[in-house]
Amino acid sequence: MRLALDALLVDVPAEQVEEARAFYRARVAGRGPASPAELAAARAGRAAPPVADPPPVEETVPETRIPVRIFTPTGGPPLGVHLDIHGGGFYLESAARGDRRNRELAEARQLAVVSVDYRLAPEHPWPAAPDDCEAVARWLVDRAEARFGTSRLTIGGNSAGATLALVTLLRLRDGGAVGRFVGAALQFGTYDLSGRTPAGRRIADEYFIQAYAGHVTDRTRPDISPVYADLGGLPPTLLVVGSADVLLEDNLALAGRLSAAGNDVEVRVYPDAPHGFTGHPVALARTALDGVHTWLRDRITRP
Repeated sequence: MRLALDALLVDVPAEQVEEARAFYRARVAGRGPASPAELAAARAGRAAPPVADPPPVEETVPETRIPVRIFTPTGGPPLGVHLDIHGGGFYLESAARGDRRNRELAEARQLAVVSVDYRLAPEHPWPAAPDDCEAVARWLVDRAEARFGTSRLTIGGNSAGATLALVTLLRLRDGGAVGRFVGAALQFGTYDLSGRTPAGRRIADEYFIQAYAGHVTDRTRPDISPVYADLGGLPPTLLVVGSADVLLEDNLALAGRLSAAGNDVEVRVYPDAPHGFTGHPVALARTALDGVHTWLRDRITRP
């Protein structure tokens, strides 16, 4: 058998690829904060997140201190509920940054969307973030039917959010509560924070790892680096990544392990796209996000 990267590339219109190439040629490549001082400056310099119309309901999950932002479709009752986990290297961003995208998902695909504002590192290192995400996921398992009129759930996130989404599913599976989740859409997550795999070594010196899990002696723990987990018994999973992403190999390694464990896994690699591309103002990003949203709707409505 021959497995070629070309076979995994999504077939998108050539003009979208050319537009994206031109955008990235003209764009100064960014990097994440590399020290506590740079992180503080990055947080202080962030522009206010875009406002969604209508705005979400902001509340705290009962019996926890975890804030969530809830979007429900205006055109009728939701068909299912999607748990969204934002990215940002475990130390940046907030759930509000995804408001417009989550409002669009709610309206276009008739889904309720719950976005979790988990605690950030380094003030709250591992396991604070996965603890928060797990608590909200368990709340949905217990209360989605009463709150939203449906018990069909999906989960997803981008970058660090994808990592946390997978860790959340593993925790739920180990606790016997993963069955309500019918799909997971993971965009360019980082699945080895230990720096021990060839893929993990490519990002081993990044400050976000130190901020999030630098206090842990063995970062091969599946709760930190889920590529090391027993990956059996998970819901169908969509992996989205760009061919120019430093995390491409990490995502392909995870796909192989998910498949070997007997899961239904689909990989979509977008040509010449770097890390975080679905948040960039190019048509290629719009195509990728539309594909993710359609996949989620299909999982929710599948018998």
